[in-house]
Amino acid sequence: MLKISDAERRRRLAIRHGLVRRFASIEDAVRGMTVLHATEAATVHLSLWARVTDVTVAEVERVLYDERSVVKQLAMRRTLFVFPRDLLPAALGSAAQRIAGQQRGRLAKDLRASGISTPEDWIAETTAKVVAVLSDGKARTTSEIRDEVPELGRMRPSGPGELPVGPVVMALLSAEGQVLRGVNAGHWRLNKPAWTSTKHWLGSVPEPLPEPEGYAELVRRWLATFGPGAEADLVWWLGATKSAVRRALKDVEAVEVQLDQGVGWVLPDDTQPPEELEPWAALLPTLDPTVMGWKERDFYLDPADKPFLFDTNGNAGNTAWWDGRIVGCWLQDDQDPAAPVRLVVHEDVGTAGQAALEAEAERLTDWLGGVRITNVYASPQMRGLRLP
Repeated sequence: MLKISDAERRRRLAIRHGLVRRFASIEDAVRGMTVLHATEAATVHLSLWARVTDVTVAEVERVLYDERSVVKQLAMRRTLFVFPRDLLPAALGSAAQRIAGQQRGRLAKDLRASGISTPEDWIAETTAKVVAVLSDGKARTTSEIRDEVPELGRMRPSGPGELPVGPVVMALLSAEGQVLRGVNAGHWRLNKPAWTSTKHWLGSVPEPLPEPEGYAELVRRWLATFGPGAEADLVWWLGATKSAVRRALKDVEAVEVQLDQGVGWVLPDDTQPPEELEPWAALLPTLDPTVMGWKERDFYLDPADKPFLFDTNGNAGNTAWWDGRIVGCWLQDDQDPAAPVRLVVHEDVGTAGQAALEAEAERLTDWLGGVRITNVYASPQMRGLRLP
């Protein structure tokens, strides 16, 4: 069995993720990464800043909202991603379909608890009304849709209190591919989607692939970006079952390899070692796809640092990388109106490493131009740090 060491995995990561040689375009970067995380709006822009030469906010907005060559879609693990358009059919037939079923079951349960005796009828009627409202092509926020579909204001039990059903209904429609997040109604660093019909936004509704084919295509793309990886990585990343992942690995004829931490998988044409690289530095944002690509992270992260850089659900905050490993995090100085980027480095990276990371911090400070990023998924290190 072919053995692939941690060092080789880190070189693969650097090359394929655009961290030593940047991608030529936004579309190339999204396709190269399989998808970008978009739960926090700023992650999309900052992930592209790290990978595309001289990218601007305006260029990201143009590709997302004018050209629409990449699209925000709810899919794996009920997470919002930016997809290349050609991958939407695979996601809609597999991971997104799974999420839609979960959302429908959750909504039906909540509706019964709130007094609706026939929740499926209520869901069918209400979702049809939402789709009809959006059929005119005008994008609307959830609150604007609720003005025309008052059923979205119905309250559902949530912990000790209640919340409106509107966000769950919109998540269901999104996972089913009937609606999409169109233009962001707020600043680029904030997530304030204006919803639109998929047919209007894309010109047609993508035809979902059959579930086995959908998962096979997602696994093929994942292996091309993140391979080698373990079965547990794929199960976690996809939010799928072991049986679905094992079937997909067989369908793409994945090759079993020996990793330093156990058994992994690569595509059949991906067994050659990557080239040697000079040391490199990168600053990646909260929920960046590189950091979130694997469940098992020991090959690029000291396990002792995990509690500082990830929350208990495995969500990553900002990270600082040197030569293929996470060596700390970055954040913005909350005492300085110019919001400069500061480093928190845990490891001895030497003079060259420190200089390279500081150069990246200066470059990111200039690119942000005083815009301060706020993070829902700030890591414990980011939340607890007080700069001198």
